[in-house]
Amino acid sequence: MQATDVLLRGKNISRRWGGLLALNDVSLEVARGTVHAVIGTNGAGKSTLVNILSGEVEPSSGTVELLGQDVTQWSQPRRARAGLGRSYQRNTIYPSFSVLENCRLAAQASVQKPWNFWQGARGCQASNAAAVEAAERAGLSAVLEREAGLLSHGQKRQLEIAMCLATSPQVLLLDEPLAGMGAEETERMLALLESLKDTHALLLIEHDMDAVFRVADCITVMVNGGVIASGSPDFVRNSAEVRVAYLGEH
Repeated sequence: MQATDVLLRGKNISRRWGGLLALNDVSLEVARGTVHAVIGTNGAGKSTLVNILSGEVEPSSGTVELLGQDVTQWSQPRRARAGLGRSYQRNTIYPSFSVLENCRLAAQASVQKPWNFWQGARGCQASNAAAVEAAERAGLSAVLEREAGLLSHGQKRQLEIAMCLATSPQVLLLDEPLAGMGAEETERMLALLESLKDTHALLLIEHDMDAVFRVADCITVMVNGGVIASGSPDFVRNSAEVRVAYLGEH
């Protein structure tokens, strides 16, 4: 991995909530062309880590770099405008709007034009083009005009990623995108993640271990706020410490 390939880097990140050490000296790198999965049991610190990387929570110590720039003190909107996209565990779509309108809103948020307050949203060619392209890339071109609330669960998760793509990110933080999916929906999502690797760096939090070991290029295993192993899927699969701490083997 070349240093220039790394688009997101966390260095020695710790976070305390009063007397609770939620994260303890966590470091990781996410490179373009890779899926970096973070796994661990509930309470391992995964969500806290992603919240810090995205700018929702400040670290107690450590730094965050995005595209080679220190963004530790940057707000979440500023990081988003700089190329960081994020999806959440729960759907964050506008259910009464169409798929296209959801994507267009995301596109407009990334390139705001307050001086054009007299122009209707539908008249912005750049936002419309970005919305259509994002929806097509996420596999939703056939349902552009469908009301988002009427989509299947899997399609709603695809829409969340499409909304991220509409902001033209280089880094995607995906929090349990496979949660609640059936086998067919899971296959579609994994194919989508694979298709995004060439042009993005992806950080994935996921509990579906079969999917993780299929799609991830690197896996970081967290326990009690710290990293106990990080490396290739084969390295993690063969780690005795991981089997004891995470898989419950002895």
